[in-house]
Order: sequence, then C-alpha cells, then structure tokens
Amino acid sequence: MRVAILGAGPAGLYFAYLMKRARPDFEISLFEQNPSDATFGFGIAFSARALEFLQAEDAATWAAIEPSLERWNDSLLYLNGEKIRIDGIGYAGIGRLRLLQILQERARMAGVRPIYNHAVAALTELEGADLIVGADGVNSLVRQDGAAGFGTSISYLTNRFAWYGTPKRFEALSHSFVETSFGFFNAHFHRHAPDMSTFVIEVDEPTFLRCGFGTMELDEARDFCARIFADVLGDAPLISNKSIWRRFPKIENASWSCENRVLIGDALHTAHFSIGSGTRLAMEDAIALCHALEIHGTDIRSALADFEKNRRPPLTRLVAAADASAQWYEHFADHMRLPPLDFAMSYITRSGRVDLERLRKTSPQFMAAYETHGFKT
Repeated sequence: MRVAILGAGPAGLYFAYLMKRARPDFEISLFEQNPSDATFGFGIAFSARALEFLQAEDAATWAAIEPSLERWNDSLLYLNGEKIRIDGIGYAGIGRLRLLQILQERARMAGVRPIYNHAVAALTELEGADLIVGADGVNSLVRQDGAAGFGTSISYLTNRFAWYGTPKRFEALSHSFVETSFGFFNAHFHRHAPDMSTFVIEVDEPTFLRCGFGTMELDEARDFCARIFADVLGDAPLISNKSIWRRFPKIENASWSCENRVLIGDALHTAHFSIGSGTRLAMEDAIALCHALEIHGTDIRSALADFEKNRRPPLTRLVAAADASAQWYEHFADHMRLPPLDFAMSYITRSGRVDLERLRKTSPQFMAAYETHGFKT
C-alpha cells in the first residue's frame, strides 16, 4: 500500500515512523515544504503526565526523547510583580527543533526518508497514493482541498500572541501578568534547553491596538515587549524566530476523513498553547491512526472510520479543557483584578481538569496559603 504524508512536524514524522515500523511493506512518502532544520518558534512544554502515553506505547522513542527534557515541579505566577508559587505542578520542556531531530532519526531508522524543501501544490501530485495523511498543520492543503467533505470550521480568538525565545534560564514554568499604561500583558515562559527558554507574550485586543503592534516593525515590537517584562528578563534579550503577532485559530472538523484522505494533528484540531497539549495530541493521533491501519490493513474506509470512532472521545475531552483555558486567557485582564491568591486559584483551575481535592494532594503548600488567608472551601 502506498501512503503519502504531507507535513514533517511531530504528527507526520511520528506517524511515518510508527507505520513503517508496523508495516515495512508499506511504501511511505513524507513531504515537507521547509528544510529539515527549520521550525517556527522555540520550545514546547508537556505536563508531567502528558508523556505517560509514550512510555506505555513506545518505550524506545520515550528513551530517545527523555534525556533532552528539562523538568521542574512548581509553577510560578507573577501578578504585577507579586510572586505566587504553586507547588507540585510538574512540567517538562524541550526545544521544538530538538524534538523534530529525534523524530527525524526515528523515521530514518525505520526506513522513511522525508523529502524536504518540497511544497506539494495540489493533491493531484499524489495521484496513485492509497492513503493521503494531512499532517500539514493549521494551513493544511489536505484539509483545504476537501473542506466540504471534512466539514471544516475555523474561528479565531481575539487575543494576539508572539512567540519569542531568551537565553535566560527560568527555574519553572512561569507566567507574568502586568498592567501598564499601554494595557494588559501576559507572558508564558519556561526553559526548553539548559541555556534557552521559550517566552510567549500575549495581549488582549485593546492593548494590541493601543500599542500599535499591527504596524510596528518586528524588532521594535520585540524591544517594546522586553521593556514590559524587564522584571523577569533582567538584562537577557528576547530573540525572534518568525515572531509575528498572531491570533490563535480554533479548527474543528465534522468528519476526520474524506475518501482516502485523513487529518491528524493541527490540521485536524487545535488545542490552545496554554495547556501544553498540542504536540501530545498530535503524537497520540499518530498512534491511534497507526493502530487502526494495523487492524484493518488495506481496508482504508474501515481503518479511518475506526480511527475516528476510537480517538474522538479522548480528544474531545482534552480539546474542551484547552478551550476553557483559552477563554480564561481571553479575559485575563478581568481576572487580574482579583487578589493574588484568588487570581492564582482562578488560573490553576481554569481548564476544569484541576479541582480543589486534587490541589490538596498535589499542591499542599499553595492550598495551605490559600486557605490560611481566609479563602475557605
């Protein structure tokens, strides 16, 4: 069977590796429009439990990734300079390019040779493929080509964000919320390598317009933001990598497949970056699709139906949590009016996946501070 995959991000690379490992007889072609060493942004974060699926499903790939992970056990919030520590909220970070390098090597070991610097202009170029996998991100050609069949809907959040890096090493996953004369800013930051950290800056729409970021030169905007967050950056600079201002797209598809085409990763769904699940979901999609094809073999229609049936329920739950978190951020300026500990509680429970009972077990120091100061539950 001939399988054509568009997109050599985590979803496409990992699916190519899994499928070739499971079915060496399959002819797998993987196309990527960018060079192998190009990537948007800097690092990605996983919750402490997010990679448990990989340990269970693919111990060898987990072992390849694990040494490159930066780990921490607490989360730090800064509200107009006041620091609140939430203990027991474990995360791990890794550079996006480093993760791609690991998955590229896994794919090569399995016998897949990705074709880089190759932009597929139309799906007619893939004529003869028995299965076309759209792992080509938010601007997916595979999805756009069959938008009616997939039942695609796309909407955009109103906040703007820009993805920077910095050589400053942060001790934990941190968030700084700052009110200024220009408006309201927040930053998500964490280390993704021993000497590099990710620094995502977000503003609400009134602040974006008031600052004039839409017409500001990129270097000027970067330096402006560095001044806003000088209290946490110190003398460390912000580093750009296609760090333009964006609105987060919410992508949904009524059907996950159309004829012999199927979507995975961001081509299929998006999960707001504030819960650190996008890459996890993409890799889990790859596992589920591979399992379905292992069961049904060349019966593509049955395999794709099975993939959607089994994968949709757990995906829906995680995307719902991401959507709840995204909505909290859409109104973060309102939440900033709360007292610091109330603000922290609002933040940590925003997705609906963390409740007070869980916090008492995982974050006893934070909960003791919260309840001691008169916030009884």
